[in-house]
Amino acid sequence: MKKFILSFLIYIIGVTPVFSQTYQELSDRAIACTEQDSLAQAENYICQALKLEPANPHNALLFSNLGTIQRRQRDYEQALESYTFALNIAPRAIPILLNRAALNLEMGRNDHARIDYSLVLDLEKDNKEALLMRAYIYASQRDLKFARVDYERLLKLDPQNYNARLGLATLEQKDGNLQKALEILNKMLVENPEDAALYVARAGVEQDMQHVDLAMIDLEEALKLNSSQTEAYLMRGQIYLSQKKKSLAKQDFEKAMFLGVPQAELRGVLQQCR
Repeated sequence: MKKFILSFLIYIIGVTPVFSQTYQELSDRAIACTEQDSLAQAENYICQALKLEPANPHNALLFSNLGTIQRRQRDYEQALESYTFALNIAPRAIPILLNRAALNLEMGRNDHARIDYSLVLDLEKDNKEALLMRAYIYASQRDLKFARVDYERLLKLDPQNYNARLGLATLEQKDGNLQKALEILNKMLVENPEDAALYVARAGVEQDMQHVDLAMIDLEEALKLNSSQTEAYLMRGQIYLSQKKKSLAKQDFEKAMFLGVPQAELRGVLQQCR
């Protein structure tokens, strides 16, 4: 009869009942399950611990861990709620703010992410992750002045920061400062001569400068280093199309689709390849 009742409970509530375990034991089990990628079980243990001691101040960490587990399971709304519960308990916890900011960005909630990164920088003005990601958000929203401030501040802290240098080069390109963008990318390629993404970035600047032959050389080099560079196929396809080489353009656009670019996004250029 006991075995039947236990099985019935599992069937009804969908989780394994946990008997006579302390808050700490449940928390430790959750960590172990997370390390073993048993995410559903880890979530179960955390929920049991939260129910056992709802007023425990360490629940901020548990809610944060729960949010990360839910995020890994792509349960984004629940993850956002868990991170927010964690911050209600510990509003100045920078790692939790960074986690929620990253999740907001992943969900396309860029304004919310920017607010969280700004909260981090209010608490820790030289936080590199927050500076980098807020600069990225500003740049994507065409707030180039504010993006520049964050990139330059980050580069003062870390002059060789790869992402900040690439971000600043992209910013200079968007701002029409093509020679400055080219100078940054040239220096980076001296240091990273086998970085396909940098060749693609430089090709984009060269294309804007009307140096199409140089752009094509860089795109060829990028694809030689990494044949999965989707942006390289798209850019080369556009150049071929502008040169009326429709067959070659079509091949590149089709390769980009093969690599994951939605056909709907390329419908217009594919029609021009006819």
